[in-house]
Amino acid sequence: MNKNKSDATDHNRSFSEEETKGLYRAIHERRDVRSQFLPDPIPPNVLARLLGAAHRAPSVGFMQPWDFIVIDSTDVRQAVLSIFEEENRKAAENYQGDRNTQYKSLKLQGILESPVNLCITCDRSRGGSHVLGRNSIVETDLFSTCLAVQNFWLAARAEGIGVGWVSILDQDELASTLNLPEHVYPLAYLCLGYVSEFLDQPELEKKGWRSRLPLSDLVHGNTWGEPLTEPALDAEIRKG
Repeated sequence: MNKNKSDATDHNRSFSEEETKGLYRAIHERRDVRSQFLPDPIPPNVLARLLGAAHRAPSVGFMQPWDFIVIDSTDVRQAVLSIFEEENRKAAENYQGDRNTQYKSLKLQGILESPVNLCITCDRSRGGSHVLGRNSIVETDLFSTCLAVQNFWLAARAEGIGVGWVSILDQDELASTLNLPEHVYPLAYLCLGYVSEFLDQPELEKKGWRSRLPLSDLVHGNTWGEPLTEPALDAEIRKG
């Protein structure tokens, strides 16, 4: 191998083997936490690091559409819990029989149990009316904010902090509760805190709600439904 090419590859990679393993560990061990929160507060320097990680997310046109609302008020959280309870009641009506019973048994939020909540919002006007790269796909501001959520979540796992995304909320009522401007969308409502444990499986998988789909069923070659053209890649994917 050309030595200069090898040196460049090593330099650009830059992560040590231990650091790389740590990244993949955070990805594999990240959990949507609902039931394991401890009351211990998150130190300000740690929460600031997590917010900094979220703010380092990529965004289309470098628009950075996110804002972060740190919520420690019991009154605000109680109001959000009331929104959840009403929407969760409606959601339960989608299921019948045993599935309805199973749904109602699931713990789907930790709004009051966690020491702090966080709402990550998307300012849909940020960057003006013509953001570079947003002309064809207007929703790229929402996609970009989701990347901030993922950054936050992985950094939190590395810090030993659990995160739970509460998605069973009426967004208009949530926006009103948080006094959001009309052009700001409440994209992710998160519960944060140290936990008694991180489950070895996602909670919904552990409780039999859904199983993880095999990666080999989800990878296509060149066009939808076609096999991969590289047998070695296909074999590696099927190893799991």
